[in-house]
Amino acid sequence: MRAIAKFLLRNRGFITFLLCMIVFRSAVADWNVVPTGSMQPTIRIGDRILVDKLAYDVRLPLTHISLVHLADPQRGDIVVLDSHAARERLVKRVIGLPGDQVAMRGNVLFINGHAARYVTGSYSGIHDDMRDPAHYEIEHYGVMRHAIRLSDYRPSAASNFGPVQVPAGQYLLLGDDRDNSMDSRYFGFFPRNAIVGRARHVVVSLDPEHHYLPRADRFGAALD
Repeated sequence: MRAIAKFLLRNRGFITFLLCMIVFRSAVADWNVVPTGSMQPTIRIGDRILVDKLAYDVRLPLTHISLVHLADPQRGDIVVLDSHAARERLVKRVIGLPGDQVAMRGNVLFINGHAARYVTGSYSGIHDDMRDPAHYEIEHYGVMRHAIRLSDYRPSAASNFGPVQVPAGQYLLLGDDRDNSMDSRYFGFFPRNAIVGRARHVVVSLDPEHHYLPRADRFGAALD
C-alpha cells in the first residue's frame, strides 16, 4: 500500500491530467473516427469528426445520465449515438422527430405526407464510386438541406419503407449514403438518451486509399 501511495503522489500531476481528459472527453467534447461510408458524401471514410457533447445535455461523466437538458436534436442534425440495437457507436442524420410520420418511396423521402425536393449535385474524390457508381442529390425539406448518395446499380431494398410514426422520446435516423447505411430502416427508432452529441466539423482526415495520407482540404470542414 505504501508503494502505491508513493506512486500516486509521485505521479499526481499526470493522474490529475488524465482524469480531467477522461471527464472532458466523456461530458464536453470528443472526436470520433468514421470507419465506414454510411454518411458519404458529407462525412468521408477516414474523417475524424468533432463531437459536441454539450449540444443537447450536460451529462454525468462516463454515463448517459442527463443532469441538465439544454436542447433536443433537430431535423438535419448529424448526431453521434451509442446504439444498443446496433451494438456500436453510430453517426447518422436526424430525419424524423417525435410524432412525425416518415416514409420512403424509391429513395424519395416523405415526412408528414410531404415529399422532400431533390436537386442534382456533383461530388468527386469518393472512392466507393469506382466500385459502386452512384449519383448525388441535394435533399431539401423545410430548413433541412444536405447531399445524399444514391447507388446507380445497387439500390437498397430499404429504398422503400414505411410509413411509420416516430414515437415520443424517439428519433428516426438515416445515413446520407442511402443505399449503404444501416440505420432506422433496419434498427428501428433510436431513443433520445442514446444520442450523446452533435457533429459539426471534421477535425482531421486521413485517406485510407492512399496510405492514410492527410486530406488537408478536409481539415476543419463544416458538416452540413
